[in-house]
Amino acid sequence: MNFLFRLVLFVAGLLFAASLAVAVLLLAAVWGLRYGWARLTGQPVRPWVMRFNPRGGFDRFRAAGRPAEPTAADVASARARGQATRSPVSLGDPGRVTDVQPKPARGE
Repeated sequence: MNFLFRLVLFVAGLLFAASLAVAVLLLAAVWGLRYGWARLTGQPVRPWVMRFNPRGGFDRFRAAGRPAEPTAADVASARARGQATRSPVSLGDPGRVTDVQPKPARGE
């Protein structure tokens, strides 16, 4: 039983190695055809590259901390309810708080 298990694992490893080799050869063939076509037509051979902007990740996470502006749907529904159309995150004028009652300080 142990020998059979090892044999199955060995065959699976050979199959994986063969499929990996076929994939590499296929990629090399596509690269060669692309290179040959570029040389035949007189175009420069451009490498396959992945464009990467390192600032993009920082911008995305920095923008996540900013409060979002209200959408058009938010503004329309706020107007329909008769509420303010500004973003609820905005503090505006903190001196105009009307929904709390001031409490006397301790000791007074």
